[in-house]
Amino acid sequence: MFTDDVWAHTAKLLRAIHEHPFNVALGDGSLDRERFAFYIVQDARYLESFAKALATAAVRADDPEEAAFWARSAHDAIAAERTLHEGYIEEYGLTAADLSGVRTSPSALGYSSWLQANALSAPYPVLAAAVLPCFWVYQDVGEALVSRSSATHPYRAWIATYADPAFAEAVATARRITDRLADAADEQVRAAMKAAFVQATEYEWLFWDSAWRLEGWPTRQWV
Repeated sequence: MFTDDVWAHTAKLLRAIHEHPFNVALGDGSLDRERFAFYIVQDARYLESFAKALATAAVRADDPEEAAFWARSAHDAIAAERTLHEGYIEEYGLTAADLSGVRTSPSALGYSSWLQANALSAPYPVLAAAVLPCFWVYQDVGEALVSRSSATHPYRAWIATYADPAFAEAVATARRITDRLADAADEQVRAAMKAAFVQATEYEWLFWDSAWRLEGWPTRQWV
């Protein structure tokens, strides 16, 4: 199957995601609050674009059930995940003014812009492959971390969200859709789907790495 093949193709990258210092520290609970707060704010920004890409997939889907799935997923990205983020943002004492003053990081902006470009211009099968890693990689990381986290883990709520059975079901559906589209696609489209899956997975690594580095804009000193 297509999704099995691209998952195996990105095995080294996926291992690097699991072994990244951000996820290692997140897993053992030692991640400092500043890095996690940075991550939460940037992820909230990213989710807005992710939800728009999913909504566009719903519009472009050629199957009613697939359209319904993407539409539900767009809603979940905003409703369920942003509720979690807002809880953490409140816990960290951040205000609307604080958030408005935080500039979207280069990596978050790059990932969001790339998704939007695919939503607007790539064939529907390529868009499906582009959004799949945000489902699948997070489930994979969440399941690995939840097995090592205790009930008192400071970030257990975040981890549990992505290790939830309902989220696993959504991942399975996204995979089935992507496999169906790949089976019906010609070699050129399948190659573009593979490239999109790999690029999105690279952005997943970059996103966590940017949070670990507290990535900013080095050009800010001149503007």
